[in-house]
Amino acid sequence: MNSYEVIEKLREHDLLKVIDSEVNIYLEAAHLAYIEVKKEDSKALLFTNVVDRKSGKKFIEPVLMNVFCNYKAVELFIGDVDKIAESIEKLIKMKPPLKFTDKISMLNDLFALRTVFPKRLNKKGECQEIVKLGKDAKLSDLPILTTWEKDGGPFITMGQVYTKSLDGKMNNLGMYRLQVYDDYTLGMHWQIHKDSNHFFHEYKKAGKKMPVSIAIGGDPLYIWCGQAPLPIGVFELMLYGFIKKKSARLVKSVTNDIYVPYDVDYVIEGFVDPSKLRVEGPFGDHTGYYTLEEEYPFLEVSAITQRKNPVFAATVVGKPPLEDKYMGYATERIFLRLLKTTTPDLIDYYMPENGVFHNLIIAKIKTLYPGHAQQVMHAFWGVGQMSFVKHAIFVGENAPDLRSKEIIPYILNRFKIKNMLISKGVVDALDHSSDEFAVGGKLGVDCTGEEISDDKIEIINDEILLNKIKGIVKDVVDLRQYYTDTKNPLCIIAVKKARKMQHLFEDLKGVFKYIKILIIVDSDINDIDNPYMLLWRVVNNIDSNRDIFVYENTVGIDGTNKGKIDNFPRRWPDDVLCTESVLDSLKNRGLTDIDDNFIKKWGLL
Repeated sequence: MNSYEVIEKLREHDLLKVIDSEVNIYLEAAHLAYIEVKKEDSKALLFTNVVDRKSGKKFIEPVLMNVFCNYKAVELFIGDVDKIAESIEKLIKMKPPLKFTDKISMLNDLFALRTVFPKRLNKKGECQEIVKLGKDAKLSDLPILTTWEKDGGPFITMGQVYTKSLDGKMNNLGMYRLQVYDDYTLGMHWQIHKDSNHFFHEYKKAGKKMPVSIAIGGDPLYIWCGQAPLPIGVFELMLYGFIKKKSARLVKSVTNDIYVPYDVDYVIEGFVDPSKLRVEGPFGDHTGYYTLEEEYPFLEVSAITQRKNPVFAATVVGKPPLEDKYMGYATERIFLRLLKTTTPDLIDYYMPENGVFHNLIIAKIKTLYPGHAQQVMHAFWGVGQMSFVKHAIFVGENAPDLRSKEIIPYILNRFKIKNMLISKGVVDALDHSSDEFAVGGKLGVDCTGEEISDDKIEIINDEILLNKIKGIVKDVVDLRQYYTDTKNPLCIIAVKKARKMQHLFEDLKGVFKYIKILIIVDSDINDIDNPYMLLWRVVNNIDSNRDIFVYENTVGIDGTNKGKIDNFPRRWPDDVLCTESVLDSLKNRGLTDIDDNFIKKWGLL
């Protein structure tokens, strides 16, 4: 499926919005996509009149964003996720046949698997209709977007990065952000846990340059497969063939020996010198925070090939909800069956997008014995990308649907302090809250038991409780209580932070008879009437080894930004925010009609 077929399919299903007005690649296109994906009826955006006002360049090619704009788009471009999951489960559970009819059935299944393996073509691809080499291969010829004002520069955000191991036995497709330094240099954000980074160190040890090819566009399934949590050594395009029941067709790059899909729009080819690094970033990332500057490898471009009429694909990341909400949904549903092979008592799991996936997971399990939930916690923290999960809450098999509104009261009615497990382990390289890079706190909560029988605390209204607290400390600005009809109500307080929050927590012991779970946030950057964004903020900001305090029957959670007051040893990053002048310009030109309520709801400014 090439990009024009993708566009036509979106159009046929009323999932495409075409913007013919002039739009700048600096901030404007990304801001419009960022706004669109937060709407309930979000659509893909096709920008047909893209310019770089800084250089005065007008691009002929359109820019396509938000391809995975909703659940319908997931079904269009990936398929029925439940059926795909069933097929994977059937493959996993395949047993030696006992009867002749079983043998015939197995032969049919095995024959169907022939499409799993990519097919290499002995000809040029559609992606090689135009070939630019050496100094003619300029990155500035592509409409590469600058997404956020504080970004280190333009970034390719939907690049399919193809690499291979030094011995050529393993191939990898990954999705990484790629910073443009100049016309011929592209930063490679290969985090320490990624497969491409493992390959990089093989080449570094051997003292050899590493070939890399980056594809842009084509079938959206390519990009989804690139972020799928497959075991190391499994080429992601095998998953493409399994889902499509049609082999991915590949062609050899022009200047290196990496194979790429024949029908993508662009291929950027080159080599990475493992002896050289360059500062990459900052970049407004999917955590909703900027990831800070750090040294990474970079690609020296040797060629750019393309189809005659290319479409440039891009995505936008920042605060949720985003396009990765829908991509993550497909990943969650399809890989549930694989996860069950290591945790067989797992029934279901849910990774809320405002938990930024790796920051929060809720799992439903069948408990068979005391400590079973804790056993599954450790299993999760030892399995592939699940090892990055910071906070995991486990409920029993009789719990309501994990995506329903009933799940939070269910959890709060079963929460016990003694059933919290606080540990330490690997965290995502993008996590900013831990004192140490890529290593931080882990919190597991066992809510698999029966509803607790403890007496409910005395509930007083927000105004009275706030006045009592203000009579003790001056730091607190506002207060809001949630789920007061449960055994463990949540009390959110907003503070003007001037000291460690542990001291504030200790000062408030006199009012703990009214509070079970106390969550502290900064007053100037949070709306305590917006629980969606509060969850995003708190699970981003806490390290359970440092930010959870317990006093008898009350738990305190410090969700504030950390800094010198806290003796935080790293630099705390800024929120990802839209540029107000850009939003005003887009509204004045009639390109968006969002109001102040929308801006406040999603924390745009």
